[in-house]
Amino acid sequence: MSFLDHLEVLRWTLVRSSLYIIGFGILAFLFKDFIFNNIILKPKDPNFITYRVLCALSQKFGTNGLCIDEIPFIVQSRTMAGQFSAHIWTAITTGFIVAFPFVMREFWKFIEPGLYDTEKKNARIFIFVSSFLFFIGILFGYYVIAPVSVNFLGSYRVAEEIKNNIDLSSYIGLIKASSLASGFIFELPIVVYFLTKMGLVTPQLMIQYRKYALVLVLVLAAIITPPDVVSQIIVAIPMVILYEISIYISKYIVKKQKKKEAKENTDVSIK
Repeated sequence: MSFLDHLEVLRWTLVRSSLYIIGFGILAFLFKDFIFNNIILKPKDPNFITYRVLCALSQKFGTNGLCIDEIPFIVQSRTMAGQFSAHIWTAITTGFIVAFPFVMREFWKFIEPGLYDTEKKNARIFIFVSSFLFFIGILFGYYVIAPVSVNFLGSYRVAEEIKNNIDLSSYIGLIKASSLASGFIFELPIVVYFLTKMGLVTPQLMIQYRKYALVLVLVLAAIITPPDVVSQIIVAIPMVILYEISIYISKYIVKKQKKKEAKENTDVSIK
């Protein structure tokens, strides 16, 4: 295929992916009450499951330090189209999250012609693993990062006279950024898999720069969480685990490639 033919295939890949996102986005738009009342606004509820779990943990240690009775702020819309715009963009974001496995399948179909037959057999595994990691990341961001951030930032005051009246777009932006950022961060093993296949990353390189990666993890944790040590540690732990898993994945890929090269060299010698 020529370069223009590849662009044409890519164009239709993007079109089909967009249709999946739009289709699920329309469904999300129709289920407005459920999405906003049971998902978007739930981290503001003191009875949210994360707060109850943290409270139960603190009580086991004989304290109520992590128990909360209220989150003292209200969510408001200060523009005429504020609520409608929030509805539209929330539906699109939901559509992207739900459509993620279908989008990954479309992009796999785009790169599939350039793969070996043995690699093509891994299509289902790739789609399942990448989608699984993405959804786990979304759940981690929603149930851990988002409520911790909402509780801390919503309760923080520089003076008693200043009340927190949070704009709707700011509140939704926090929930969305926390969830999506975690979803993409949890794709690290998939990224390392392909970078290793391309020869751009090796396990030795990842081990060598592990300490720098740890610093980067702490910086990322500080960016996407409130400025308190507990929240940063909670977020940093899964990132470190993902990095270590990625090292083992890279080792496995390199070992497999060496075996394949040794077998090919043996076959050439016999001939």
